[in-house]
Amino acid sequence: MGRLKILLLSAMFGSTLATNLMGQDWPNLKAFEADNAAIGPPKEGENRVVFMGNSITIGWLEARPDFFKGKPYINRGISGQTTPQMLVRFRQDVLDLSPKVVVLLAGTNDIAGNTGPSSLKMIMDNIRSMAELAKTNGIKVVLCSVLPVYDYPWKPGLEPAEKIIRLNKMIKEYALANDCQYLDYFSALVDDRNGLPKKYAEDGVHPNGEGYRVMEPLVTEAITTALE
Repeated sequence: MGRLKILLLSAMFGSTLATNLMGQDWPNLKAFEADNAAIGPPKEGENRVVFMGNSITIGWLEARPDFFKGKPYINRGISGQTTPQMLVRFRQDVLDLSPKVVVLLAGTNDIAGNTGPSSLKMIMDNIRSMAELAKTNGIKVVLCSVLPVYDYPWKPGLEPAEKIIRLNKMIKEYALANDCQYLDYFSALVDDRNGLPKKYAEDGVHPNGEGYRVMEPLVTEAITTALE
């Protein structure tokens, strides 16, 4: 089964997986439990970075694995996840790893309704809570814009484009007012429909290699700035 089909199926059944397959482990704390225990604390001088997110984050490892090789980068993306699920696992999958920086990319699955309806305020409140937890623990925060989407293949007709633009404005305003780095993937990837063009994402949601190629220098610069 191809990567694109896997990502589509994962997103399509995101809410079903959350409620049925995970059972009591709604935030999927088991996903990285063993890996987290094996990693241990950062080495002296290590500029550890945790990438927290959903299928767009974890898909990076398959599409462009070399980007993570040889770097103190830890990928903690789970396909289909929404911000309330990420908030529940934020302590285990971010704080307990003691990174210097967290790169948070979240919100698109909330807009898609993967775990039920969410207002933009609800999404932003969860993003704020994760940022505040990180900052309280001395972790620098990079808040990423939600990637553009014209339509979700697994839930068509939601007209997400304008909601994403409004959410990104909220994320940017919060970041600028609260000493966080704002990472604008949206502007670098968007097409004239306020969507993600096929050259960057065959399904209009999940980046391919070319999409991640555009994102990589942007996130590298944001991490460097955060560390300075």
